[in-house]
Amino acid sequence: MSTTSNKTWQGQGRRIHMQEVGARDGLQMESVFVPTEDKIALVNALSETGVAKIEVTSFVSPKAIPALRDAEIVMREIQRQPGVIYSALVPNVRGVERAIDARTDELNLVMSASESHNQGNLRMSRNDSFAALAQVAAAGRQAGVVVNVSLSCSFGCPMEGDVSEATVLDWCDRYISEWNAHGVTLCDTTGMAYPSQVNALTRAFKERWPRTELTLHFHNTRGMGLANVLAAIDAGADRFDSSLGGLGGCPYAPGATGNVCSEEIVHALELMGFDTGIDLSKLIGAAKCLPELIGHDIPSQIVKAGQRLDLHPAP
Repeated sequence: MSTTSNKTWQGQGRRIHMQEVGARDGLQMESVFVPTEDKIALVNALSETGVAKIEVTSFVSPKAIPALRDAEIVMREIQRQPGVIYSALVPNVRGVERAIDARTDELNLVMSASESHNQGNLRMSRNDSFAALAQVAAAGRQAGVVVNVSLSCSFGCPMEGDVSEATVLDWCDRYISEWNAHGVTLCDTTGMAYPSQVNALTRAFKERWPRTELTLHFHNTRGMGLANVLAAIDAGADRFDSSLGGLGGCPYAPGATGNVCSEEIVHALELMGFDTGIDLSKLIGAAKCLPELIGHDIPSQIVKAGQRLDLHPAP
């Protein structure tokens, strides 16, 4: 067995940074409006678990995503924990202004590697998105706020099929060289990624930009979420988006289902000897509150079955 494989299967205390997106990516998909005070309580509970970053909300038009129409209030009123980064999705310069006014730590800019998905999601071409987001990135830098760029459909598009590695890396190069982006997130928007593909793209990114913060964002649509996380770790990745309870999807991507589940990924990585810095019991406790909050069951297998050594009395 290779040294790289040993590092994958035996974490040996290696730090993996978990970044929680349920408050934004999860709640934006819900048909019922989660009350503002409940959103704040959810983020506060997540802050206590030890996650590295929380994507709190999205500063989009309330007409576009009414579920997050309380973005400013939520971001202003959460209880911030030292060491936790509080980020938000921002689509335009007005969104930057709102986010900065609400004391957002990091701006997350989004466009797609796929022309069809970009047109469907953002109603413009990729080149037009890049030009518009360049202004957003500039406004963020001027305000001294860190900028991360999320590239949707990095592993495939539900309308076009495969997206080439060269296409993904070309866009990443522009974000890093032209915008001086602090970080890039490669997004598996509709769960089309598979482990060998993930390993190759992650390795190519890390070799080219070793000092740029790379995050992987997977969905578990086809049951390969955890396998993709491990494939990325094998290639040198150490940052992953995940969603409490496995909530999430994409309103503009046909077939998109929930993000990889935070407590499932942490549970697996901790068993393998990785250090996530997370209090898993607190994370599971927060996940157990979700069904009452959103009015339906959640995908989480850990909430349903418990941790591996949660034992039962003999019959």
